[in-house]
Amino acid sequence: MFVVLGATGNTGSVVAETLFARKQPVRVVVRSAEKGLSWQAKGAEIAVASLDDVSALTKALRGAQGLYLLVPPNYGATAWLAAQRQRMDQAAEAVKSSGILHVILLSSVGGQIPEGTGPIRAARYGEQQLATVAQNLTILRPCYFMDNWAPVIGMAKSQGMLPTFISPAARIPMISTKDIGLVGAERLIMGGKGKQIVELAGPEEYSPDQVAAALSQILGKAVSAQLAPLSAVVPTFKSFGFSDEAAQLFEEMYTSFSKGTIGYEQPASLVRGTVTLSEALRGMV
Repeated sequence: MFVVLGATGNTGSVVAETLFARKQPVRVVVRSAEKGLSWQAKGAEIAVASLDDVSALTKALRGAQGLYLLVPPNYGATAWLAAQRQRMDQAAEAVKSSGILHVILLSSVGGQIPEGTGPIRAARYGEQQLATVAQNLTILRPCYFMDNWAPVIGMAKSQGMLPTFISPAARIPMISTKDIGLVGAERLIMGGKGKQIVELAGPEEYSPDQVAAALSQILGKAVSAQLAPLSAVVPTFKSFGFSDEAAQLFEEMYTSFSKGTIGYEQPASLVRGTVTLSEALRGMV
């Protein structure tokens, strides 16, 4: 039995679907029974629990061989980093109490870096906490999600403009959440072997200019990448409903990206996905 948290999200849904396709038994953790109905129809076990209910989550993990774990962020939280760390602590407590054999944790590129990485600091904390309680721990550290471009596709359609905090010509690792979910499912089936770090990237590196060019082709209209100043990060993210602290953490992260200080710990052993940027963007459009 494999347990999947976040099955209603981008990566978790792919993990669950891939496990089904490989004829594996799946238990989906959802916050309400209604959210689990579609998965139940596919043959999944449903466990109603959340990271805020350690007792229910522990029960959901018991008797399972492996867990796909992501800790969804509440970006509206005033003390965002403290809130996220508390949820990581609660996840670790449930893992320890349940005795589950193997945990796959969705972390982030730069998880090995102690400071200056913004919200990635919460992922690093999760890595450290789970390492003390999980019998076997596989840490997934993907790069920039291709899916992060989805919210600005509307602006590309209407105005021909692709706003970005990344230098338009800078080629950076980007990956589709489909590839992340696929690797997560495969690693669950493989089983754990102590602590392992799996750093992920897409088939190649891409720049915002290439994103704009791909969208131009898909939409049939000219789209250009436009660099926004880092001073605009905080007001932009606050306009999305982020708290002051969460928005400031994103400014810290984008500043570090612009300086090239966030990167892989083991770049020689990257696991590369197969979904291209054009394929991912076409799906989003």
